[in-house]
Amino acid sequence: MVEYQKMAFRHPENRDCFCMDSSLCQRFKLCNLISLQGFFKVLGRVKQIHSDVKILLRTNQQRSGLEIMEQMALLQETSYEQLYRWAQGECRALTQESCDISPVLAQAMEALQDRPVLYKYTLDEFGTARRSAMVRGFIDALTRGGPGGTPRPIEMHSHDPLRYVGDMLAWLHQATASEKEHLEAMLKLVTAEGVEETMQEVVGHITEGVCRPLKVRIEQVIVAEPGAVLLYKISNLLKFYHHTISNIVGNSAAMLLTTIEEMHLLSKKIFFNSLSLHASKLMDKIELPPADLGPSSALNQTLILLREILASHNSCVVPVDTRQADFVQVLSCVLDPLLQTCTMSASNLGSADMATFMVNSLHMMKTTLALFEFTDKRLEMLQYQIEAHLDTLINEEAAFVLARTGLSYIYSIVQQHKPEQGPLVNVPSMDSTSLKAAMVQFDRYLSAPDSLLMPQINFLLSASIKQQIVKQSTELVCRAYSEVYSAVMHPDNEYKDPETILPRSPHQVQALLS
Repeated sequence: MVEYQKMAFRHPENRDCFCMDSSLCQRFKLCNLISLQGFFKVLGRVKQIHSDVKILLRTNQQRSGLEIMEQMALLQETSYEQLYRWAQGECRALTQESCDISPVLAQAMEALQDRPVLYKYTLDEFGTARRSAMVRGFIDALTRGGPGGTPRPIEMHSHDPLRYVGDMLAWLHQATASEKEHLEAMLKLVTAEGVEETMQEVVGHITEGVCRPLKVRIEQVIVAEPGAVLLYKISNLLKFYHHTISNIVGNSAAMLLTTIEEMHLLSKKIFFNSLSLHASKLMDKIELPPADLGPSSALNQTLILLREILASHNSCVVPVDTRQADFVQVLSCVLDPLLQTCTMSASNLGSADMATFMVNSLHMMKTTLALFEFTDKRLEMLQYQIEAHLDTLINEEAAFVLARTGLSYIYSIVQQHKPEQGPLVNVPSMDSTSLKAAMVQFDRYLSAPDSLLMPQINFLLSASIKQQIVKQSTELVCRAYSEVYSAVMHPDNEYKDPETILPRSPHQVQALLS
């Protein structure tokens, strides 16, 4: 340094540009004063001289310039080495769960960015120290709890799978966010490109340490199979925290995010396995329909399970498109075998009994699904199936009324009769007396239509469906009466005084039944 100053004095015009006073030089040599602002002032002065001395290289003072540059380069490297050693020691000391990043450390990182290797080594040291601190903090949170036992140790809630997993993930979420904040404070003065990517990489390294203890504990919860509903809630919880943590650190915390995703997929797999097992049990033991043709106990239990799953699905906080995809899969896994079970259960029933049982079962499914989102397609499909069975019940009820009133045989003869067969009055059982006797029974029906309801109609759970069947079957009865009336009134059928045989017109009958 003395030689350098002699060169500067031989060239007075350069003295201000290329000299440092003795106090700065002395300060620069003392490592224990590195925390002082003076060190960074001197370092900046050395860098400035190293840059300015290039002016001499363009003059006849090239030798002096090269000597000064060499001196400054040596001084710079020494200072950066000292700075690195100090920063390394500071980072190694950051092993507490909570740490304060000093402004001097931030200045040190700003200076070290000019030496990428030392800059990286310092970040590696920071990452290693913080990784150990995070693992220790996680284990303490699991087994010891917070200061003074508040909050309580997470392991104390291991009997409650959802809370247990949720508390672990919540702790990791908070810790990950804190580590990123520490890094941001440490690198706030760094202007080099790729700072954000560097921070994400370091956070990824810090969080790797907790992956193993986290995975072991969540796996234990999942493989214990706490039930389909809890498995589904845990799966959604894992998906939510995967999405939330990735928003904080990007996708660079690969190990942690991969671990959470693996646990999400495992819980989802075992959840659907549980649903499939439930469905296979339904198929293995087909129950006969109850005497009242209502939903079977297996159907009711399955719908309770589905309702609980869908309720947790509606309240989960994962993205909508993910929820919708899961919803479709859940419905397919539960409803398809349930429908097949109902069909097989009713296969040996009569048409009216089968239709009643299926309408009741489908109505229960539809009522359950109507409370939740993403069910429009399934509700539409169930409605089509209900309508198909309603057609059966409507026709059966109309046929029941016609048979009980004596119009069934008469109506079938009218439909089959052709003009070339001669007058209708000559057909057996189609004479005036037979028709008048049938009309007596029909009049009794007109006075009390509800007296001629099939027993199955009263077994229907839905009042609106029952009303629809009665209304549309009545329309069929009116249509049949109208055809019989037209045939009796037709002159070609040669009935004498047909008004006395069928005194009521179709409009009158319809008015009485409406």
